[in-house]
Amino acid sequence: MTKQDLRIIYMGTPDFAVSPLKALIDNGFNIVAVATGADKPQGRGRKIIPTPVKEFAVEQGIPVLQPEKLKDPAFVEQLRSYKADLQIVVAFRMLPEIVWAMPKLGTFNLHAALLPQYRGAAPINWAVINGETMTGVTTFFIDKDIDTGRIMLQREVPITDSDNCGTIHDKLMETGSALVVETVDRLIANDMKPIEQESLIKPGTVLKPAPKIFKEDCRLDFNNDATTIRNLIRGLSPYPAAFTTIKVKGKEMSLKVFAANVETTDNHPAPGSLETDNKNFLKISCQNGWLYLTDVQLEGKKRMKIVEFLRGINLEN
Repeated sequence: MTKQDLRIIYMGTPDFAVSPLKALIDNGFNIVAVATGADKPQGRGRKIIPTPVKEFAVEQGIPVLQPEKLKDPAFVEQLRSYKADLQIVVAFRMLPEIVWAMPKLGTFNLHAALLPQYRGAAPINWAVINGETMTGVTTFFIDKDIDTGRIMLQREVPITDSDNCGTIHDKLMETGSALVVETVDRLIANDMKPIEQESLIKPGTVLKPAPKIFKEDCRLDFNNDATTIRNLIRGLSPYPAAFTTIKVKGKEMSLKVFAANVETTDNHPAPGSLETDNKNFLKISCQNGWLYLTDVQLEGKKRMKIVEFLRGINLEN
C-alpha cells in the first residue's frame, strides 16, 4: 500500500493538533477528511471562530466534519462513507467503539506523555507541576479505556529547569508531529509491533495521573516549599496560569503568576507574607524561603514583568 492509497481520517481540535496534520500532508499522505470541534464564540465581541484544525483543513481543501455527538448515526455513516483505512487522533475527544474500531488498520492517538505515565487530559501540565526532568510523546492504538491501548512508538523530550508548560507544549508538538509520520510509515511497511502498556509497569511503579485541571488546582498555597510552588507556576504557564490574591487599595484582587524565582532561607516570616520595595521586587514567603514573582497579571490588566507592574501600583505589605 502506498501513501496515496492509504485513506486517513484525522481527528483533532487545538493548535497542538495542527502540526501533525501538516506533517502528514507535507509527507504525501492522503487525508480524506478531518473531524474537529464546533466553532465557538471568542473574545470580547464573541465572534464565532473555527478551531485551529478546521481553519488549517479548510485552507488545504480537506472536508471537515464537526459532529455534536460522536455516536450520532448520521455522523457514523458519514465516517463510513470515506472508507478510511486508518484514523489518527490528536487532542480530540474520547471516541466511542463504533468510531475507533471502524478502520481496518484501527485508530491511533498521539499522547503528550510517556505512557503508561500521565494518562489523562493534562499530561504536559502535570509532568512540569510534578517536577519531572523527562517527558515525551507516545503513539498508541485506542481501545475501550482512556490512554491504555497498545503502545506503538515513543520519543523522550527533556524538561529543563527553565521550561514551562508552554515551551514543553511546543517541543512535544514538534517531536509528536515527526512521530505520527513515522508511525504511519511503519504501519504501511508492516513494521510495527505494538506492546501492551502493562508490560512496561514494573513492580512497585506508581502511575501518575494527568486529570483535567480546574481553577482550584491553580491557586498558590504558600504553606508549600518554594520549589513545589514554582513548579506549579511553571506547569500552569502560560495557561491556565497559577494565581494568588493581593490587596490593592484595600481590595482583594486576583493576581496570575507566570514565572517566579526561588530563594531558600531559614530567615523568613509566616508563609504568605508579602514584601516589596514597590520598585524592583515582589516576594512572598513560603515554607522554606521566598518566592520572587517575575511575570504577573493583575485582574483586568495586561501581563507584565514585575518592574513594569510595580511602577503602576502601590501594594500593601
